Amino acid sequence: MTETYELSYLQHLESESVHILREVVASLERPVLLFSGGKDSMVLLHLAARAFWPAPIPFALLHVDTGHNFDEVIAFRDRVVERYGVRLLVARVQDDIDAGRVVEETGPRASRNRLQTVTLLRAISEHRFDAAFGGARRDEEKSRAKERVFSIRDEYGQWNPKAQRPELWRQYNGQHRPGEHIRVFPLSNWTEHDIWHYIAEQEIELPSLYYAHRRRVLARDGMLLAENAFVPSLPGEEPFTASVRFRTIGDATCTGCVESSAKTPQEVLAEVAVSRITERGATRADDRISTAGMEDRKREGYF
Repeated sequence: MTETYELSYLQHLESESVHILREVVASLERPVLLFSGGKDSMVLLHLAARAFWPAPIPFALLHVDTGHNFDEVIAFRDRVVERYGVRLLVARVQDDIDAGRVVEETGPRASRNRLQTVTLLRAISEHRFDAAFGGARRDEEKSRAKERVFSIRDEYGQWNPKAQRPELWRQYNGQHRPGEHIRVFPLSNWTEHDIWHYIAEQEIELPSLYYAHRRRVLARDGMLLAENAFVPSLPGEEPFTASVRFRTIGDATCTGCVESSAKTPQEVLAEVAVSRITERGATRADDRISTAGMEDRKREGYF
């Protein structure tokens, strides 16, 4: 008698992502995994380790470093790289500022978040990467929902949503002309809830910022920003201490947090289940510039 084995929903997502990772390695020559140390990056790294086990992960990690990072994230990143035995490449925004390729913003709301595009495209060109894995998900915001799993970028690193290829029956096309590259999103069909469910099930370690902790914050533009050297208080702003956690992690100048008491993945899951605001919409100031703002930046080559 033949036994049947029914996969859970999470196992289906995992299987799809593993297939995508293997498809890229089989069909493209120089892939790299964009790694920030955040929760989506960690799930993607965990999936890569499972996809190629017992062999080592067959590509490097690339961190685009704005220089305005949370100290906890950088320390966590370095520990993870050592534990997984992978090669880490760091492309620094400061190098592009020093070379005059970008001009740093000034003022109390200045951020280096947008400057990352030039640094990312420079790193891809210098290392001749033909594919870059990203942890973006379609539920994050509207422009990301237009992405294919294999997203072609032209020789200038730009994205044209009208020039993307159909992906019927999970058939992916990695063919590209010299100078072009592919952004690959193995987590496209995952949601924030799926990510946290998987983190809980697989016991994936994350930076401590993702769980409730007491921190000095200030309220600005409908968000809570962590008080730090890169975020000076404006007139009328009074920093206060609150129990908060971060839903997403990025440049410290524009990444907000939310009030929370959730200290475990299971407790975070309970909060995510009732949230009606996307993580980036709630906590990433630079992504709320306009309805089409994020899409415009993606056209320029942003993540």
